[in-house]
Amino acid sequence: IIHNNILNMKNLINSFLVLAMFSFLFTSCDSDDDNGMVNDTSENEISGLISSNMTLTNDRVWELNGRTTVESGVTLTIEPGTIIKGFPGQGANSSVLIIARGATIIADGTADEPIIFTSTADNIGLGETMGSNLDQNDRGLWGGLIVLGNAPSSLRGDVESVQIEGIPASDTNGLYGGNDPEDSSGVLDYVSVRHGGTNIGEGNEINGITLGGVGRGTIVSNIEVVANVDDGVEFFGGTVNASNIFVWAVGDDSIDIDQAYSGTITNAGIVLGDISDHALEIDGPEGSLMGEFTINDLTLFGNQNTPNGEYADYRSRAMGATNNVYAQGFKSSSDVELDNNGVSQNYLDGDLTFSNWVFDLPNGITAANELFIEKVGCAQNCDDDNEDNDIPEEFITTFTADAAAWASEGMQGGADLSAFSWTYSNNKAGLGF
Repeated sequence: IIHNNILNMKNLINSFLVLAMFSFLFTSCDSDDDNGMVNDTSENEISGLISSNMTLTNDRVWELNGRTTVESGVTLTIEPGTIIKGFPGQGANSSVLIIARGATIIADGTADEPIIFTSTADNIGLGETMGSNLDQNDRGLWGGLIVLGNAPSSLRGDVESVQIEGIPASDTNGLYGGNDPEDSSGVLDYVSVRHGGTNIGEGNEINGITLGGVGRGTIVSNIEVVANVDDGVEFFGGTVNASNIFVWAVGDDSIDIDQAYSGTITNAGIVLGDISDHALEIDGPEGSLMGEFTINDLTLFGNQNTPNGEYADYRSRAMGATNNVYAQGFKSSSDVELDNNGVSQNYLDGDLTFSNWVFDLPNGITAANELFIEKVGCAQNCDDDNEDNDIPEEFITTFTADAAAWASEGMQGGADLSAFSWTYSNNKAGLGF
């Protein structure tokens, strides 16, 4: 009898252990769509591969640990007001969120409830839109956001796709490019990316938001990048249109265009920080595929502190149009560069155009065309007889008074800055948008 009682007790204990294990496994699984499984170590930490549909809810602060990839065919939904914090890390251990080709991100925030990507060092909490312990000079504390698509890009050797910078070649989830200009990677709307750009290799940092081969079926609107080590938003080819972009105090270029990006960027604001480089850096095609960008309605705020701090650099056969620009606060040494033969020739041939650029001219500058510099001579049909290599004055609208006087004259130019009233930049710095 004693022996049987002992056996019964053991069976009872084993039953409790099985029940406890089942309960642990059940509560450890995420409650998202289709039980999206990732290599997570806690309820709010995500890392590795996201291989089935998943939702990041706004009732917790999520933590991004290392390279995290949404695989092809999978949708990652992020609720309005959700905060995602990236762990620090360098190289292969950088915390970065990758939306692979064929995957979808639905990050559809609102002005009152933006979706925020930031660092684990940020003391922002649930229900808040900014913390109190970091500012625009806190950079490189985590990686960034990378979205990859199947839209055409002009690539060296006319290959259809290549690996995005910073992702190991062995990881095929890093490929971008294709032949579908209408491709959709989902939605980025009211998304703020802060304090990123960690090193992933020698002299190679992650952009705040990288868009590689993203198609025009994707919605990109109301996005902000603050305090990134490298570029703010970089377009590697693709056809996606983007609107209401704001970039503040990044370490390199604020908006960067490469590989014959052929979408339209509408309504953008850029505020250079103390170490920023160009507000715009624009390159053209790398292969035989041609494509022309369009930028409409752009306001640039420079400063006297950054060693670089240029308006723009048009390079490598850049093709497209930059229209309706207002710029103020730059140094007299700042310029708009056409810095190789191919770019100068494209300007002369009408493949690179500028219209309605309005400046508050820096001290010592008497005419806006002095700010547009051909760094080298043109290749052929050289009909620019300006010996100073300034671009002819007639293509540009100039106005040298302050912004209030400029507006009183009925001049139209620059971005609608009220679109950025929701941003961290506006609320942290009191920009008055």
